[in-house]
Amino acid sequence: MPNLEHPAYPAADLLRLESLVPCRESQVSMLLSIFGERQQFSFPSIFIYGHTSSGKTYVMQTLLTTLQLPHVFVNCVEYFTSRLLLEEILIQLQSSSDTEQTCPVHCDTLNDFVRLFKQAVVRRELQDQTLYIVLDRAEQLREMEANILPAFLRLQELTDSNVTVVLLSEIVWELFRPNVGCFEPFTMYFPDYSIGHLQKILSQNHPPEYSADFYSAYINILLGVFYMVCRDLKELQHLAALNFAKYCEPVVRGEANERDTRKLWKNIEPHLKKAMQTVYLREISSSQWERLQHDGGEPGQLKGLSAHTHVELPYYSKFLLIAAYLASYNPVRTDKRFFLKHHGKIRKTNFMKKHEKTSNHLLGPKPFPLDRLLAILYSIVDNRVAPTANIFSQITSLVTLQLLSMVGQNDQLDGPRYKCTVSLDFIRAIAR
Repeated sequence: MPNLEHPAYPAADLLRLESLVPCRESQVSMLLSIFGERQQFSFPSIFIYGHTSSGKTYVMQTLLTTLQLPHVFVNCVEYFTSRLLLEEILIQLQSSSDTEQTCPVHCDTLNDFVRLFKQAVVRRELQDQTLYIVLDRAEQLREMEANILPAFLRLQELTDSNVTVVLLSEIVWELFRPNVGCFEPFTMYFPDYSIGHLQKILSQNHPPEYSADFYSAYINILLGVFYMVCRDLKELQHLAALNFAKYCEPVVRGEANERDTRKLWKNIEPHLKKAMQTVYLREISSSQWERLQHDGGEPGQLKGLSAHTHVELPYYSKFLLIAAYLASYNPVRTDKRFFLKHHGKIRKTNFMKKHEKTSNHLLGPKPFPLDRLLAILYSIVDNRVAPTANIFSQITSLVTLQLLSMVGQNDQLDGPRYKCTVSLDFIRAIAR
């Protein structure tokens, strides 16, 4: 019995949609309930959020394309200014097909956009059905003019049209909400894929020359190795396609059959350990990695492939460590002088507290709050950092590592009164 049912759409399309979006049936069913029938007015704005590779973009694209709903899909990273964004929406709205040539559109203000939008809706004869405008990576809207986000949230009211704006983002709505207030969208959360979901999704891509059970056993081995360090579906799909040939070698040579999992595991185990060194890095191409598999060489034999004996820290974790070190050893009153470009005049004084006459490195690190850590991080990183779940997960990882190091040194942790400090020895230990 199909999980997706809706009287407004053909059963064949819903069945096909269900096969294309595995493990996201509940989210698709919720979206179908919100959308309603084609001619019905839906919510003016919908906000969908979740971590990277949780299926937000893929589900929306597949849903709108499979059911042939009129829509505009724009990536806000690619169209990074308000003018580029508004013009791209109008250009896609003017063209009824991907191959149709469109004339250039000039849109400088929101008033022009509303006027041209109404004209395009009438020209496309979309007055009697809902038009969906999907803005992917919507957190970039916060970098634009202050009136852009509120305008999109109530675009249905401004244009007096049957239009729904869908915002896709990796951060929560509370980080979007303007200070002056705005129309509250319908919020929807896409949870991360569980290991069972990943097993089901990855097993669907099995090669036709091998049985589904054989490929499912391979995916089970792959997830057993990589699931603790990588939950990204795209990266896991890449790893599965890249290493499957090595897994099949004993079967191709006739040394084992498809059910001999012990021999297959012993053959693939050292190879997967090498692949662990390059998760997310993409330091070599797929063809180079396959050549390395065939030759049986070591990772350091190819130029560009990481031969480090340790895992490189994520990009922002390095700056988080630097910011934590600065917050531990510098007094709070010096932050304005060190981290602000225009801090004004600072009155010189010879007054020093008694404990400041001694070097701060001899006194040891001082505790600091999380807000101060983030403030220093934003000032030392060149580009603007969005406070996403990725940043907070890296902070949690660093604090956990420090707690483990303190437990290893038999230090006494002062229960809930414990505050974070980062010493030079801890940074050196992490760097090693």
